[in-house]
Amino acid sequence: MPMVGLFLAQILMSYNVAALPVSLGGMVDTFGVPPTDVSTAIVTYGLVVAALVMVGSKIGQRVGWVIMFRVVVALFAGSALMMILGPSVGWVIGAQAVAGASAAIIVPSLVALIAENYRGRQQETAIGSLGSARALAGVSAFLIGGTLATFVGWRHVFVVVLIIAVAVFAFSFTLRGLPGNPGIKIDLVGALLIGLGIVSLTLGVNNLNGWGILFAKDDAPFDVLGLSPAPVLILIGLILVQLFFLWTRRRTRSGRVPLVSLSVFGSSRERAAVYAMFIVVGLEAALNFSIPLYIQIVQGRTPFDTSLAMLPFNLTVFFSAMIVVRFYRRFPPRVIGMFGFVLTTVALLWLAFVVTNNWETLPTILGLFVFGVGQGALVTLVFNVLVTASPKELAGDVGSVRGTTQNLASAVGTAIAGALLVGILSVNVVAALADHPELPPDLVAQVDLDRTNFVSNDRLRDILDDTDATPAQVDAAVAVNEEARLSALKLGLLILAGVSAAAIVPASRLPKYVPGEIPESVATGARPR
Repeated sequence: MPMVGLFLAQILMSYNVAALPVSLGGMVDTFGVPPTDVSTAIVTYGLVVAALVMVGSKIGQRVGWVIMFRVVVALFAGSALMMILGPSVGWVIGAQAVAGASAAIIVPSLVALIAENYRGRQQETAIGSLGSARALAGVSAFLIGGTLATFVGWRHVFVVVLIIAVAVFAFSFTLRGLPGNPGIKIDLVGALLIGLGIVSLTLGVNNLNGWGILFAKDDAPFDVLGLSPAPVLILIGLILVQLFFLWTRRRTRSGRVPLVSLSVFGSSRERAAVYAMFIVVGLEAALNFSIPLYIQIVQGRTPFDTSLAMLPFNLTVFFSAMIVVRFYRRFPPRVIGMFGFVLTTVALLWLAFVVTNNWETLPTILGLFVFGVGQGALVTLVFNVLVTASPKELAGDVGSVRGTTQNLASAVGTAIAGALLVGILSVNVVAALADHPELPPDLVAQVDLDRTNFVSNDRLRDILDDTDATPAQVDAAVAVNEEARLSALKLGLLILAGVSAAAIVPASRLPKYVPGEIPESVATGARPR
């Protein structure tokens, strides 16, 4: 019974995130905003979780995990109500900020409560189940959410979030947990450094395309001696994160409790697990944003069509996440990790060459299937490696590191996918216009083709109907749009394949030991390296 509640809590968070891309088209139509505005809500959720999860871990230890778990699940239910009733996209973004703040405590609480409620093989199974719960939420979001968004309305997708939150709250009364320790002091300086660092990093990455990669564009809110604020924010974020680590080491040496114990990164193997987790979650987020973008916005199809197109991928991730645990006794994490990234690299390369504007072709489904096998195995594997490398008293810290890594990676992956695809699209359109002299500069200026976002052919024809374009010019503009979109997608997939291939290096440094039970204490020691 306790594990049902924890399993559903993981589903609650993952379903919420997966439901946002499914609802993309409905939100765009309801609020009359571009898809990149909706993607801001996805980024906001991940940003808030990543910025606050380390603080959330210490709050849970101070107040008590079970009490805080119930409080934040109730807050998550409130965020679902905001999604259901919100009159504007600002409410959607605000709702995801509330959900993210709640998840910042739910994420570390899952690991801590498993450590307190289970032992032995049950504990090992419980840890592994969190990976499969995340994958199951993806399947459910695209199946249930896609059906509801198509035939009832996108708001009803989040009624499911509300129902799951109520169920998790009810099951929370079966959990047992140690009382909080009021003596734990929260490192406010460390919290400020890591929070501002993550916010700065994510905002910078998310606005590279809109504000400018190097020099400031007209849409930038300000400039720094002519430079875009986006790379400046990224640089500031990196500096703040480094200052956080320096401050944490200093605080640890002075005998004070840090915001997170750096022993979680105690060896190159644990660091490799963090790097691998960041890359695989970022790749998944980029793909989960790109596919609904093309199906719903480019093809103008329904969320239900999106769910069907994503079904092979999500089912594969779900079963891979469950099955990979069975291979722990036969193959070390290092082998499984490297093989997983080889699969994701091959899949992305394959997709880059075979993909068309129709996601339901057999070669495309095959590519998604192979990527799902690698991705599902990797997420469960690296989480198990990270959790079982540290003693029980650091379970909350491990959970916070996991939450920071996964949600920052999700936010960055979504932001990069949006910036990358739109940026490549704009470059492709400008290049294609040179090959179409039948599209004069005055017509291009009317439609603003050279600064285009992703639009369907039908939407583009509607826009052109309000201009003085001839039928031949309309056909030419649509052809430019089609060619540029597909080229942007292919190049984007090639870049993601390069990132996946680079991840084989940290995967080669994963440990050789078999993930098992969380060590009881520092005195008993972590697992051998």
